Amino acid sequence: MSGMAAFEGEREIGSVAEMEAFGRSVGEVLGAGDLLVLTGPLGAGKTTLTRGIAAGLGVRGPIQSPTFVIARTHPSLVGGPALVHVDAYRLGSPAELDDLDIDFAGSVVIVEWGRGMVDAVADSWWEIEIARGWSGTGVDSACGTSGPAAREMEDLAPREVTVTRRPS
Repeated sequence: MSGMAAFEGEREIGSVAEMEAFGRSVGEVLGAGDLLVLTGPLGAGKTTLTRGIAAGLGVRGPIQSPTFVIARTHPSLVGGPALVHVDAYRLGSPAELDDLDIDFAGSVVIVEWGRGMVDAVADSWWEIEIARGWSGTGVDSACGTSGPAAREMEDLAPREVTVTRRPS
């Protein structure tokens, strides 16, 4: 298993560049058999984090959201494990994830939208939850703030990232 325990806990990530740098650090400690589940709303930074992880692993890119192809395999350029990047958003059940016939033991696997899906294929995994922090941006969707200006402020808001070993 990897050195992911060093990342366990909460942290604030203030920019896209910081999210990619965090991902690169994570990618540098991952090994074959590691499974990460990325959870967070649309636009939270799941694919940005994956792009950084891919750089840390030294795999072939480009890293894009696999929403329409469900899963992409990125072979290693440095003799390490491949990265399998899965988007479980359109999957209807954990059985559909299992049907993808992913090499969980020989690859690093990242499953976006995987909460409640990976239980059928793994006994344990790392969950990385990304939440938008507001940090004084003034965006308050509960009060009806919306539109392009609110979306821009939301995009610029820091992210709260929580890394947890599952099951806990």
